[in-house]
Amino acid sequence: MAEFDTIRSTAAGARTAEIDAGLRAHMNKVYGTMSVGMLITFAAAWAISGLAVTSDPSAATAQLREGLYLTSFGYAIYGSALKYLVMFAPLIFVFGFSAAINRMSAATAQTVFYAFAAVMGLSISSIFLVFTGQSIIQVFLITAIAFAGLSLWGYTTKKDISGWGSFLIMGVIGLIVASIINMFWPMPGMAFAISILGVLIFAGLTAYDTQNIKTTYLQMAHAGDQEWLGKAAIMGALSLYLDFINMFMFLLQLLGNRE
Repeated sequence: MAEFDTIRSTAAGARTAEIDAGLRAHMNKVYGTMSVGMLITFAAAWAISGLAVTSDPSAATAQLREGLYLTSFGYAIYGSALKYLVMFAPLIFVFGFSAAINRMSAATAQTVFYAFAAVMGLSISSIFLVFTGQSIIQVFLITAIAFAGLSLWGYTTKKDISGWGSFLIMGVIGLIVASIINMFWPMPGMAFAISILGVLIFAGLTAYDTQNIKTTYLQMAHAGDQEWLGKAAIMGALSLYLDFINMFMFLLQLLGNRE
C-alpha cells in the first residue's frame, strides 16, 4: 500500500511538473506571437506614413503643415472618406477573426493574426504625422513597462479577477460609443475623459486577460488537444495585443507631444 501511494504521488508530481512546463511554453508562445504582431504593426505604420508625406509641393495633393505635404496616397488615406474605412477596418477584422478561428488551423490563425497586425498598422499610421517621434518612443516605453507589470500581476496573483470581465467589456463598448459620438459631435473635455478611462479599462483588461489565458490553459491542458491549445495561444496573443495597442494609443493622446 505504501509503495502504491508513493507511485501515485510520484505520478501526480510528474503530471503537475508537465503541466507547469506546458504552461510556461504556452505563455512564451502567447507573448512571442504578440511581440511579432507589435513589430509588424509599427513597421507597417512607419512605412505607410513615410509614403503619405513629401516635402515637395509640386508632388503634393494637400498641405499637412509648413514644409510637409500629403501625397496623393496620403490624401486618399487621411483626407477622404477612406479614412473611416481605415479607422474601423481593424474592428471589423477582429470580429471576423474571432468568429472564424474555430474553423481555422493554428497555422492559418497565426497568419491571419499577422495580417490583422498589418491592417492595424495602416489604421494607426497617422500617429507618425501627428506626434513627434521622440514622444511616440517615450509613450511606447511607458506602455511597455506598465503592460509588463500588469500582466505579471495578472499571472501571479492568487486573487480571482474573473469577475472583472463583464464590467470591463461594458467599459470597452462605452468607450467605442463615446469615441464615435465625440468624433462627430466634439465636446470640451470629452477626449481627455475618454483617454483617462481608456487607459484604466485596458490596464484592467491586461491583468484580466493574462489570468484568463493562464486559467484556460490549466483547465484544458488535461485534454491534450494540441491543435486547440495552439489556437488558444493565438487568441491569447490577440487579446493582449489589443490591450497593449489601446493602452498605448490612449496614453499617447494624454502624454504625446504633437507636431
